[in-house]
Amino acid sequence: MAATQQNGNGIIAGINVTPLVDVTLVLLVIFIVTAKIVVTPAVPLELPRASQSQAMQVVFSVTLPATGPTLVNGERATNDQVVMRLARDARAAAADLRAVINADGSVPHRRVIHTLDLLRRAGISRIAFGALPLDPPPVGAE
Repeated sequence: MAATQQNGNGIIAGINVTPLVDVTLVLLVIFIVTAKIVVTPAVPLELPRASQSQAMQVVFSVTLPATGPTLVNGERATNDQVVMRLARDARAAAADLRAVINADGSVPHRRVIHTLDLLRRAGISRIAFGALPLDPPPVGAE
């Protein structure tokens, strides 16, 4: 601890900066810990586990655009029978098949649930929904 000396008229000649450094280090640790918590996504995910480094995860992609037919792995599926056939074929080819439904925000909820039901009837039980994170609010907006 640095000793402070006073001249005859009460002026402090030295300043002890140790408490300032302590407080700064504590704040730095708090910021580091909270930064890790903020970056971690709050949505629990069931991520696939690879038994070997060469293993590939098969994903069955279903895209529901706002207008136009459903797209299955990039191919147009004009009706429910085509979606069912493609889903059954993909399920037969890969036992651990995962499906991802990417629906436009303006697609009616009924259409998304109907597609979910089609995939379940085809035997696919691992289904996820694709989503993008929200854009940060503009500076100054509350």
